[in-house]
Amino acid sequence: MKVSDALSLIQKIYIHESSKVAGTAAHELQQASGAKIVISETTEIQDNAGSFSISSGSEFTFNDAQLSELLHSNEAFIFFQIKENGSGKVVTSHKHFVYAYIKYILENLADQDIDNFKDGKIIKPSFQWHRTSYDYFLAQEARVQRNLDKESYIREIARLGFTHVEVNGLAFPMALENGPKGETYPMFYTYCAALDQFVYSKLNKGLYPFYYLSANLENLKENARLAVKYGLTPGFTSFEPRSVPEQFFERYPMLRGARVDHPFRSFKPRYNMTITHPKVREHYAEMMKKLMHEIPELGFISIWTNDSGAGFEYTKSLYVGRNGGAYLIREWKGDDEIARVAGENALRFFHVLKDAAEEINPEFRVITRMESFYGEHDVVWQGLGNGIEIEAASLISRGWDMPYTHPKYPDSKSVTGGSVYQNYFDAREKPFMDELEQKDAHAHFYFTAGPHILFDPLLGVPYPKLTHQRLQALYQNDVQHLAHTGGGLPPNLVPYNINHEIMHLFQFKPEMDIKSEVDRVAKSWAGEKYYKNLVRAWELTEEAILAYPNSVPLYSGYGFCWYRLWVRPFIPNLDAVSENEKSFYEDQICTTPHNPNNVDLSKDVLFNLTTAEKSEIDLQRLDENLWQPMEQAIETLQSVEANAKKDLGQNNVISDQLVRLKALRCWFMTQRNVVAWITGVHGYMNADSDQEQKKYRELVRDMMEKEMENTKAVKELWNSGVEFMSVSEKGESPLLYSENLPELLDKRIQLMKKHFDDEPYIVPDYIEKKAGQFLA
Repeated sequence: MKVSDALSLIQKIYIHESSKVAGTAAHELQQASGAKIVISETTEIQDNAGSFSISSGSEFTFNDAQLSELLHSNEAFIFFQIKENGSGKVVTSHKHFVYAYIKYILENLADQDIDNFKDGKIIKPSFQWHRTSYDYFLAQEARVQRNLDKESYIREIARLGFTHVEVNGLAFPMALENGPKGETYPMFYTYCAALDQFVYSKLNKGLYPFYYLSANLENLKENARLAVKYGLTPGFTSFEPRSVPEQFFERYPMLRGARVDHPFRSFKPRYNMTITHPKVREHYAEMMKKLMHEIPELGFISIWTNDSGAGFEYTKSLYVGRNGGAYLIREWKGDDEIARVAGENALRFFHVLKDAAEEINPEFRVITRMESFYGEHDVVWQGLGNGIEIEAASLISRGWDMPYTHPKYPDSKSVTGGSVYQNYFDAREKPFMDELEQKDAHAHFYFTAGPHILFDPLLGVPYPKLTHQRLQALYQNDVQHLAHTGGGLPPNLVPYNINHEIMHLFQFKPEMDIKSEVDRVAKSWAGEKYYKNLVRAWELTEEAILAYPNSVPLYSGYGFCWYRLWVRPFIPNLDAVSENEKSFYEDQICTTPHNPNNVDLSKDVLFNLTTAEKSEIDLQRLDENLWQPMEQAIETLQSVEANAKKDLGQNNVISDQLVRLKALRCWFMTQRNVVAWITGVHGYMNADSDQEQKKYRELVRDMMEKEMENTKAVKELWNSGVEFMSVSEKGESPLLYSENLPELLDKRIQLMKKHFDDEPYIVPDYIEKKAGQFLA
């Protein structure tokens, strides 16, 4: 007898009246069994024929010693039992496993023999926490994604096995911040929204319009309501302590804290409140309590800092250096003493938030990133514990150092933390993990399988076995808490989401054979006739991904949109375009008028993103290793696409994946041409001979021809019917491209043709020259 046969015999599905997610899961099971849903007010459930119960924790009591022991332990578990007469149960340790496991039964266990489950089976999920961090679609820039269905998205991430979800997205496309003409700083307030964007305290009442706060709070509550419906624990990811409008300090001048802006990106100083002062700590506690009263299910807040107008007083990583209010430390103290009080001040802030939230939810956790505390690392580390935790790509790093190397190019540290390029686990991580656990704190390790951090703004780039490799490395080293950068993908936009499907399977079956599971999923989507083509295309794509040297990690992530890499013309002299001609891309570019990135793709503000020497090496690596597997992957699907449309219909997996692979090829080509531009233009300017100049001039010409063809290819994909990239429905911004992209691509080609024969040139002393110009 199969599990599906037994499920069809269920007559009544019992759920407790207090459980919202059990009701959601019961409706899924009802569609498969036709059973009646019974809402019980008591905890007693009879084990009669046709009676099936869904519960978490102690919602129901059972006459089962093994199950009782599990329920009294601190372990994460799922207990599944189904008998020949249709009786049985699903009991989970936590609500966030309920919906995911019911869906897992229906989708993956229906054909299994009932003998595996009639006496009850205990399943230990691979990860206790799997939360979205910087949730791309629900809370961050893609919350304005066209055709976004939030409930469908949340339902999907719950099915996939996520347990916690970040919900604090703004209701508006951008935050209510402003600044002087020409600066980009207000843009950075639109993501990782701070507490004061949703509620106010007595201290800051009226600082933001009530209609603005009300709209943001309602959006937050709706996101949280949907999360709870599917058993997910809602929470925050915030930049804190964030700057506040200058009007606040006109009212309370003695509460001015640290200057937290980036002085190159901003044209006026931004200050936060001094969290050293008890009035400010009361302000944060009051806001936290208000939010908890509105949404008592909130389970965590993740604090990011030292960026986007946020930072802690006197920490070393503040862009303008250690600074802050008058109350933390007197002048002329040494660096060690300042580091001690700055670290302790940050820890006290975390406890303020935690203590306030614990009044409503005793299980509330505060999580922070450690990179910005490189000057206070030891102080903050020693203060972690009792629910004050960290998220990181690595626990052995200090600051922004990445102690992992590229899997194909071991001489390179161009590794995006949590991505498939961080494909092994350093044994030195374990003692730090153990130390945290002993103090009732967890290490939340970054994990990325789309849609953010790598391949932005593409959606649904497939790399299932690389995804499995990253998950396996974490699981085999006892990692139990994942911070999944970007979150999931809306199923209506990405119907064949193989990376996350593997993640879903791994959560409940970590011992799975990856080849068999990839084949099985591919066969369910493409059928017996085409699944081998699909699997082979994925394998070749993974080979191409590993061949990519991740030359400029900033451009591989959000910088791809920030710096308009699919819109701005890659011409020999980026300064040769007239003001009128370049407005179509510079109006939305994430730079200030004196940012050297405007004329040199190897630089951004005062950073050198890469060098001409490294770019030349990366260019060779790309051309020698990446294009062959990428082209073979595309050809593998292209050769069967016409027949697949006849057999599987127009909207089939072969056609869908083919478009996404072509988009990835275009993305790779643009990345290739970035390093070719840097190599060619810098090489030309630094050449010692006419012959050398000629070589680099030809390289620049070749780059331009390739990128113009590439631009045409992007435009052709635009009308494919496949949502291969994130597109804003609220208009273009530095964060996202919008529906005007095709016309911008045409303008790009026109400018590249016009300037094809320009001499390679980078304006010297660009910062100083532009900084002295009047912004008309």
